[in-house]
Amino acid sequence: MPAIKPFTAVHYNPRKVANLSDVVCPPYDVISPQQQDDLYEQSPYNFVRLELTKENPKDEEKTKYGRAKKIYDEWLQRGILIEDERPAIYFCKQDYKYQGQKYTRMGFIALMRIAEDAGTKILPHENTYAAARTDRFLLWSALRSNLSSIFVCFADKMNRVEKIFIKDVAPVQPLMEAVDADKVRHTVWRLDDPARVSQIMDVLEGQDLFIADGHHRFEVAHQIRGEALQKKSNAAARDPYNYAMTYFTNLDSKDLQIFPIHRVLRKFPDRQELLEQYFRIDKMRSMSDLAVLLARAGQNEHAFGMVDKNGIRLLRLKNKMLIDTMVKEGSRDYRNLDSAILEAFVLDPAGVAGEDVIYSKDQQEVLALVDSAQAEAGFILNPVPIGQLKAIALNGEKMPPKTTYFYPKILSGLTVYKME
Repeated sequence: MPAIKPFTAVHYNPRKVANLSDVVCPPYDVISPQQQDDLYEQSPYNFVRLELTKENPKDEEKTKYGRAKKIYDEWLQRGILIEDERPAIYFCKQDYKYQGQKYTRMGFIALMRIAEDAGTKILPHENTYAAARTDRFLLWSALRSNLSSIFVCFADKMNRVEKIFIKDVAPVQPLMEAVDADKVRHTVWRLDDPARVSQIMDVLEGQDLFIADGHHRFEVAHQIRGEALQKKSNAAARDPYNYAMTYFTNLDSKDLQIFPIHRVLRKFPDRQELLEQYFRIDKMRSMSDLAVLLARAGQNEHAFGMVDKNGIRLLRLKNKMLIDTMVKEGSRDYRNLDSAILEAFVLDPAGVAGEDVIYSKDQQEVLALVDSAQAEAGFILNPVPIGQLKAIALNGEKMPPKTTYFYPKILSGLTVYKME
């Protein structure tokens, strides 16, 4: 069986929805309560009403999942959402700026085979949370649909997929276009030419595929498939559950951005000796100075930024030889993760509880939380190199949750996969 295949996507009907930017939303796990409210106000058809439905105990559907199903069915009946007539691969180009530089990341959305006979290894790299898995399982089961894509990287050093995009896809009128709150432009095309689709399928056949984002969605797709196997004996009827909607992008692309996720601590003891025991400490004048020096230090050593009431500081690990002693688990690749080192050398000795940790990809948000006394300390991390991520995944290991943030995210509401 093929590792990937085209599908007939459900998507917004351009005749009913004039501006796609008004109705798409970020993935559910990065939407704050305030952003959820804003998206609800933005449009009565915003995808957040399916992806992250609000609680309403008085509703006759009893649960937010039942309410999401009612909305989904209504949008399909009214033609707000429509399903394509022919299977296709959906190319997605994202144009954005980061630190003043322009980037373009190209990828495509297709179905990835998750059954055991996939013929390829699918390698996760992060652990997941039970509550998030349960939430997605209940939602996807109620709608019998994948609402958002798993994010996967594949190897294509010869840029064979990109060449097909440039020659056969980019010159054609796009299917849809949207600009998100971060000013990232998302442009989507359909490719249903059997010969070109087959060429793309051949590129990925037999490859190791690395899950960049969507680990909960991947595990939930497996869980739903398991339930379908128990209920149905007909192999053909089970076929849709052997696949999950997935966004694929080139692991070798220079435009693949991985951001770090920083740690903000609601409580942290003011014990300088705890830090001085293991780190060389330098005071910084500003966050911009810290960003430059932290990136430079991270090329050759393990380093962290720290923000607390005493100001902004750069922490550099004194002795690499202590890593194997302090980090108790994992391969050498895992033990050299900055997030694992921070936990072993700082958070654990300080007795930081898990419920006191806030995660943020934004350095300025870290500073603001400390300055406003909502947190006592914040630790700024360098991004995980793609080579280290790949090595840990190939080892069969998983990083701590909230270690990587792939940017930009794939919007929810571009495509939906109906499993029935």
